[in-house]
Amino acid sequence: MMNRTLRPAGPIVVGADGSTGARAAATWGMQAADRHETSLELWHALGIPDYYLGSVPPSDELLRKIKNRGETILREAADTVEHASGPAVTTHIADDSAAPALIEASGTARLIVLGSTEHSRFTALFGGSVTTTLVGHAHCPVVSVRGRTWDLPVAWKQPVVVGVDGSPAAEIALAVAFDEAHARGADLIAVHAWEDVSASRSFGDPAGNYGWSAFTESARRMLSQQVSKVRDSYPDVEVQQVVVHDEPRQELLRWSVKAQLVVVGSRGRGGFRGLLLGSTGQSLIHHAACPVLIARTADH
Repeated sequence: MMNRTLRPAGPIVVGADGSTGARAAATWGMQAADRHETSLELWHALGIPDYYLGSVPPSDELLRKIKNRGETILREAADTVEHASGPAVTTHIADDSAAPALIEASGTARLIVLGSTEHSRFTALFGGSVTTTLVGHAHCPVVSVRGRTWDLPVAWKQPVVVGVDGSPAAEIALAVAFDEAHARGADLIAVHAWEDVSASRSFGDPAGNYGWSAFTESARRMLSQQVSKVRDSYPDVEVQQVVVHDEPRQELLRWSVKAQLVVVGSRGRGGFRGLLLGSTGQSLIHHAACPVLIARTADH
């Protein structure tokens, strides 16, 4: 049995850069803070080190403009999400660049929430490169807010989907996914997808001269065992277990069309080998049709 939450008391931290994607992230983060009964922190990174010309610092006038712009961005973001009956909202400005600032903030956060590159004009701030860096180094789960229907009533009836591959990272993903499904009153779909190459490696037969039934049954047992480690802590969550012979990237992208959230581990093995370091993770971050949560802890 695993803990119901990874860091229950931590705030939801949202990266704010003034873009449409960041505004969506702020709204998603506010809803998450409300569901988990915690506070919301809006962070803007000034990126002052990026304005140095070699060893020459930016001028005082430029620094004032940078700071004024940052304060405006945070004020507008706060105006978007602050409600009298909603979670407490605070704003924070960091002199550093976005990735190191948010990695530091992740040390006490429950979630880091970023807008996606599908809307953002500032991809160097809180877009793809920063998301990829945080996925590898944050001390808490990271959310990339994607899609255009997650804030509609129809999405509230959709399930949470989690990718499972038998790895320790998948156990973390399952714990987070169960917790999110519980908080949302949603069903949970646990998906394991495997390709021919994965099966060949597992059976030691690169020619693939074997039947698939044995591998499918083994995959089902693995999935059931991993789900059972968390399931008893969330008796209210309905769980469906899905095992498919397909490319994991494509299977999770298909599920993202009918999910309100897709949860994956920060790295995987077997069917999800190279997750968030290779094509599968990049596809989810850049092409999923709903928000994607990459499950991380301080040790993973």
